[in-house]
Amino acid sequence: MRKKFYVTTAIDYINDVIHIGHIYQKVIADVFARYHRIVGNRVFFLTGTDEHGSKAEIAATAAGLAKNVKEFVDKIARKDIEEQKSIGVSFDRFIRTTDPDHIKFVKIFWKKTARAGDIYSGEYEGIYCGGCEAYLSKSEIEEGRCPFHPEQKPQIVKEKNYFFRLSKYSSFLKKHIQQNPNFIWPESRKNEMLSFIKEGLQDIPISRSKIRWGIPVPGDPKQTVYVWFDALINYLSGAPTSFWPADVHVLGKDNTRFHTLLWPAMLRSAGYPLPKTVLVNGFLTLNGQKISKSLGNIIRASELVQKFGADPVRYYLLASKPIDTDGDVSEGKIAEAYRADLANGLGNLVSRVAKLAEKIDLEVPQKKSFDFSPEVEESIERFRLDEALSFVWKRISEVNRKINQEKPWELTGKKLTNFLSWAINEIRQIAFDLQPFMPTSAEKILNQFKGPKIKAKKPLFPRL
Repeated sequence: MRKKFYVTTAIDYINDVIHIGHIYQKVIADVFARYHRIVGNRVFFLTGTDEHGSKAEIAATAAGLAKNVKEFVDKIARKDIEEQKSIGVSFDRFIRTTDPDHIKFVKIFWKKTARAGDIYSGEYEGIYCGGCEAYLSKSEIEEGRCPFHPEQKPQIVKEKNYFFRLSKYSSFLKKHIQQNPNFIWPESRKNEMLSFIKEGLQDIPISRSKIRWGIPVPGDPKQTVYVWFDALINYLSGAPTSFWPADVHVLGKDNTRFHTLLWPAMLRSAGYPLPKTVLVNGFLTLNGQKISKSLGNIIRASELVQKFGADPVRYYLLASKPIDTDGDVSEGKIAEAYRADLANGLGNLVSRVAKLAEKIDLEVPQKKSFDFSPEVEESIERFRLDEALSFVWKRISEVNRKINQEKPWELTGKKLTNFLSWAINEIRQIAFDLQPFMPTSAEKILNQFKGPKIKAKKPLFPRL
């Protein structure tokens, strides 16, 4: 029986169209999904939009659609889908928290949590960050501001809400994190969450009384379900039951606390198994500055794809840094990687070998089955996508070096056919290993070199 693999990304706020920082996360998840499909696993890949809460209301009002928020979120959701498709994100479902099946499931989940005795009515007074749509503790505030939204002044909120008994699950969460070393990746984020638990978990409000754009609380339509309690449930509502628990949740470091503390506590309360791994990716900056919808400092994937193509942008995002660290993106850096690694590296290798093979009318046996190189497989399984690509490019460089050294254009007879057959097999393996990362380019190379005859074609990566 085939193994299942279920990967998710964070779902994005609907206040504006997603930018390259959000797309980076989707491309990471896409590599995992494509890899597991290729090795023969049953895969479900979920991404989507978080469409309720105050940010949606505010953005719709600014767009002149205060009385028709749904029209506004419909428009943004369509554009978000276009952005993901522009760079080849192969999701199985794009969930929207306004989807009827999700709304129905949230109400069911709420009732299960209530039956467990984990929801009660109370009054909240404290700090609220509109950018995060999150209640913050004093320890999370830096110089009077949220570290993730320093341009916005946090609000002091006082209102009657329903609360979730998060404090009840402190011991459970600590034990689960300590006994399951793969639950939070990387290790540094795990240590942060253990420190947060040590400070003392407080019960959290899970409804709002002053926000109307949301799911009504079951039994109390004057309150709406808190946007985070609503949004987290998408991972359950959005996939077939047989795929739960999720194998990997991919999300940004600003969402770590909700996914590693609140979400597992919610699942425990409602009687569901916990996800296997919560993978926390670092942030991207643009030309050395923070990328932010609220700051307006953004560039979209589709803009970069228009200039460089989808695979070159994917390559840069995945090869330029480890998943768990921060990194920078700029058109100049993508152009540099395009020329050095793609045009002069991979593209040049493919072109020169194909031309030589065509010139002597070489015939090579077709290869019907491949496996990933052990180094690539192991790196992907460890979430080190940059290391997987580094191995592939070392291989590309080695084949190019041997071509320069052996000078096959000066060889004849058996020496030439043996050398070209070796080079062709190397290129086939390189292309197979690149499928999860650069799917379009990999497919082109595999088709070009499948044999028995090989023909030269237009450059994979034409000059910019």
